[in-house]
Amino acid sequence: MSYIIVCRLNQIAESAVLHRASEMISLLAENQDFHRPAVIDANRHLNLGVNDISEDRRGLVAPAEIHVDRIIRFARGWDRRAPLLIHCWMGISRSPAAAAIAALAVEPDQDEMALAERMRTASPFVTPNSRLIEIGDELLGRGGRLVRAIRAIGRGADTFEGNRFCFAIKPGDTVPEARPGRLPIGS
Repeated sequence: MSYIIVCRLNQIAESAVLHRASEMISLLAENQDFHRPAVIDANRHLNLGVNDISEDRRGLVAPAEIHVDRIIRFARGWDRRAPLLIHCWMGISRSPAAAAIAALAVEPDQDEMALAERMRTASPFVTPNSRLIEIGDELLGRGGRLVRAIRAIGRGADTFEGNRFCFAIKPGDTVPEARPGRLPIGS
């Protein structure tokens, strides 16, 4: 069973250990320092310096084609023996967008609306970064369907920070429930 874990920065160590993840995508501001959990293989950690913005702004790094291309290539290299951990600062915008892109990169024969609805069911708070989604839609050849699906689920519920959630990469897959202090079901 392969799935994606989406979380905020201060949950990466616990999430990696609880889910036995060994691969991770980080989407944080350029040059933002943080400690990579030891259980994450350094060679299987993609660290992207990108801000959570949807249009160019002086002094910030907007999501670009190169970032999304790297997410797609990294996801396609994921061996899927363990879940993929994707995080950003708050776990609400950049990491859910990257999770949707990664899911379509590895399982392209799925409906974008069903994928967006799975994401909304997994977390009422996600509001995937629109620029990442638009670029991902184009690079994955989705013909605007991913953009429309993400728009259809709308803005997530207001929150100060997101909570960790597990996201099935294809319809019908189940994901274990992980709670603090407990290993996922089936461990």
